[in-house]
Amino acid sequence: MDLHKEGDRGSAKQKKVKIVFVIGGPGSGKGTQCKRIAQQFGYTHLSVGEILRQEISSGSETGSMIQKIMKEGKLVPSDVTVRLLQQAMQGINSDKFLIDGFPRNEENVKAFEDLTKMEPEFVLYLDCPQDEMEKRLLSRNEGREDDNIETIRKRFKVFMESTLPTIEYYESKGKIRKVNHKFMIFFYC
Repeated sequence: MDLHKEGDRGSAKQKKVKIVFVIGGPGSGKGTQCKRIAQQFGYTHLSVGEILRQEISSGSETGSMIQKIMKEGKLVPSDVTVRLLQQAMQGINSDKFLIDGFPRNEENVKAFEDLTKMEPEFVLYLDCPQDEMEKRLLSRNEGREDDNIETIRKRFKVFMESTLPTIEYYESKGKIRKVNHKFMIFFYC
């Protein structure tokens, strides 16, 4: 993927873009840990959830569609998510990205790899029990529309059915770095 905008081809060599995906169930601490890692290791943190919420806030037709899907606790179509993620990456002058909340399913993996022709360096998997995640979500008080018990339980179900196979896929490629929810392990990026 060429992250440089048209006309921005001053150097003969393009830097290799380093991507780390951060996945875990809803409330596993992805955003919190990504902020720490980005600060410590100089990554640009992109939250796919935040990118989707920004699109909703824009009032666009795509944003309205995303809002309806998220309210139901379902996953936004891969082509929409990857397009918005790619736009966000292209809009930032960085070659190190920490992408939180992505991929959510095998279709996301395929869409990302097909569109960008890239794979992550590795995938950080934040392993956290469901009861702990539920407790965190209900107490975080961010006022998010999708932080109610009914939607939270739907999100857990989607995570178990859709995201766990993605973790297995990356595990088979030797790219999973699993972190227990009680410990933050510092690693070299």
